[in-house]
Amino acid sequence: MTAGAGGPGWEAAHHYGPRVHVLENAWLASALARIGSPAVRRAELLALLRSAYNVLALSACGRELPVVGAEIPSRMAELHEGAGVFRGTVLDPRTSVVVVVRGGIVPSQVTYELLSAVLPESSVRLDHLSMQRTTDAQGRVTGVDLSGSKVGGRVDGATLIVPDPMGATGATLTRLVQHYRRHHGEPRRVIALPMIVTPEFLRAVLPRFDELVVYTGRVDRGLSDPDVLASEPGAHWDRERGLDERGYVVPGAGGVGEVLNNAWC
Repeated sequence: MTAGAGGPGWEAAHHYGPRVHVLENAWLASALARIGSPAVRRAELLALLRSAYNVLALSACGRELPVVGAEIPSRMAELHEGAGVFRGTVLDPRTSVVVVVRGGIVPSQVTYELLSAVLPESSVRLDHLSMQRTTDAQGRVTGVDLSGSKVGGRVDGATLIVPDPMGATGATLTRLVQHYRRHHGEPRRVIALPMIVTPEFLRAVLPRFDELVVYTGRVDRGLSDPDVLASEPGAHWDRERGLDERGYVVPGAGGVGEVLNNAWC
């Protein structure tokens, strides 16, 4: 079993390795259950999605981005000379972070705004990668199509953050990281921020990229055998299943993108 670097209380126990962080957060678990419920309408879903990504982004960025010691005067400095100064650890303002829009603008925009509030404007960038699944005649996922993308420049030494809501097959994240490596340089670290992942996703991406860490609110393995479901996540990783024959997550979030975009209008 591997517990999170932060220890008991913030991360659920699992057997997926030290680069996977499943948040132990009852509020987040409740929000994800609501997000996947057919009873939730678009306005509520949008608010839940924003709030969920506040939790995920704050947890990941606070633990993964470089830090430095700082001395920052407060408004009390004029009244209490020497004492009205904050002295402690903060995010390194020299850190270069690239947030990638994938799977809708909301998760990436939330992450971008959170980082822009505490880092210099020159340190945070928002890239747009237009990627979608390709499927065969039976509706099975066959790959990823990448076109119409807008990337602001190099990512050498930067932290690449990918707030894609669903970690299903791993094909999209794999293609994304390969695209950056091939055309835009080598990132220092890649932080994947899916709300929900499958065991298949983790098996697909972790061996490929040593610089990758995953922060998620839930691992969905609903198609696993009962004895597997009764065990701790990852204890029988080779027998865990969270994808149906079409490559969709079970129980998953039930087409959250379509609801957000009112695709049936």
